[in-house]
Amino acid sequence: MFSVEELYGFNKKPKVNRGNSGKPDKSEGKKETKEKEESVLASQILDAARRLMERRRLEIYLKECDVTMEQSHMPYRNLGKSGLRVSCLGLGTWVTFGSQICDEMAESVMTVAYDSGVNLFDTAEVYASGRAETTLGNILKKKGWRRSSYVVTTKIYWGAKTNSFLTLNLMCVCWCVAGLRGSLSRLQLDYVDIVFANRSDINAPMEEIVRAMTFVIDQGMAMYWGTSRWNAVEIMEAYSIARQFNLVPPVCEQAEYHYFQRDKVELHLPELYHKIGVGAVTWSPLACGLLTGKYNEGVPESSRAAMKGHAWLKERLCSDEGKKQLRKIKELHLLADRLNCTPAQLAIAWCLRSEGVSSVLLGVSNTEQLLENLGSLRVNLWTCCLATSRETPRRRRRAEEEAATN
Repeated sequence: MFSVEELYGFNKKPKVNRGNSGKPDKSEGKKETKEKEESVLASQILDAARRLMERRRLEIYLKECDVTMEQSHMPYRNLGKSGLRVSCLGLGTWVTFGSQICDEMAESVMTVAYDSGVNLFDTAEVYASGRAETTLGNILKKKGWRRSSYVVTTKIYWGAKTNSFLTLNLMCVCWCVAGLRGSLSRLQLDYVDIVFANRSDINAPMEEIVRAMTFVIDQGMAMYWGTSRWNAVEIMEAYSIARQFNLVPPVCEQAEYHYFQRDKVELHLPELYHKIGVGAVTWSPLACGLLTGKYNEGVPESSRAAMKGHAWLKERLCSDEGKKQLRKIKELHLLADRLNCTPAQLAIAWCLRSEGVSSVLLGVSNTEQLLENLGSLRVNLWTCCLATSRETPRRRRRAEEEAATN
């Protein structure tokens, strides 16, 4: 009979080279063991040095802002009225990952974000034709972070190839399943925490969309599902169908939100939050960089508006409405000076103060931008709210109605 140790090789002695004399060559075995130990030690020292360097850079930046590491703890909020807790600042990958920045910079950005308490990472199958998901997945696999310590969200609709939507049925059941499987393969994950329906498909019945999302959740491919760029009527319809047929309702809407895009998040989503528990994950808090002031003197060559495929942004900047917004930005910069923060920090802090907003997604191309954006957590939100709430959507609409009656 074999013992358990012998059966599984626990007591099995390693083979050694006895040489010509028939005696074990102990020096060779010791040499190999020593080389392996030195290799492992060198790798550990290198990883520790990288973490120390990133932490030191964060400490230096926070010291300049008169904030300590203990004071910069990331606040966490429930995603809508679900039990999922997400950092109030998340990291998005649109334009940057797999396109604008290299993989090494993407890894540095994610490392600083994760070490600073960011646990929400957002991507989509269409970002850089799937390369953004691939980059994100490679970094997560390399880092080896505990899976329960971060939240990954992705969006399906167009497909990973830019021209695939010409021949596919967008939000039908089979495409939802195939699209999410492709995303999981690129992300190298067993599941995503949230899968978003990236736009509502007018050609697919709402019941089919809700059933498709329920199916991928039942299969363990996702934990929750949400909507992206849906209007309040569509979200309410999806919720009603889910309740009627005992399906899974959406838990959040991903919407554009900044000083020049306010109606949806401030007028419609708060009502949905209180009635059916749908939260908001917002993106583009800097209005594609407009609120930073980088476009005040024209379009820089390295900016997003100068990139291929973003001619729409350049056209918007050159329009009459864009010029009006640029004049408004100068006033906001004066306010930022009074609050002792940068324009970017003011813009992000302003988004965070809105009711029902679970997380604000940041889009950065380097660690310096990320550290600056993280500094928005120290801005006095109440002061920010008072200073910028004079022209709310409700007041603006009331003024327009009064002007029309007069």
